[in-house]
Amino acid sequence: MENLTKESFIEKVYDFENEKVAKFKGSKPAIIDFWAPWCGPCKMIGPILEDLSKEYEGKIDIYKINVDDEHEISASFGIRSIPTLLFIPVEGEPKMATGAMPKQALAKIIKDFFII
Repeated sequence: MENLTKESFIEKVYDFENEKVAKFKGSKPAIIDFWAPWCGPCKMIGPILEDLSKEYEGKIDIYKINVDDEHEISASFGIRSIPTLLFIPVEGEPKMATGAMPKQALAKIIKDFFII
């Protein structure tokens, strides 16, 4: 699991500054966790995402974006509450989910949405 800065987000996910249409740069599906260190539900979902990143290593990428540090990225996605998870398939439209979820629910989304 990797914390993204504006620069690494542009390099690995999408150049939101220069591209009008979002084109995902990854070679495998990704989950982006928009979070903050003071957020209770974010603290609950963090270890779950860490576990899932190990279980699905090599199959999906899981990234974290601290909304306090990366205002531009958060604003570009219209993030208004946290935790917000962005599920990005290699092809097709991303989906968003807000709020902490149990591990089983996240694993089901990964299997169903990413077809893993």
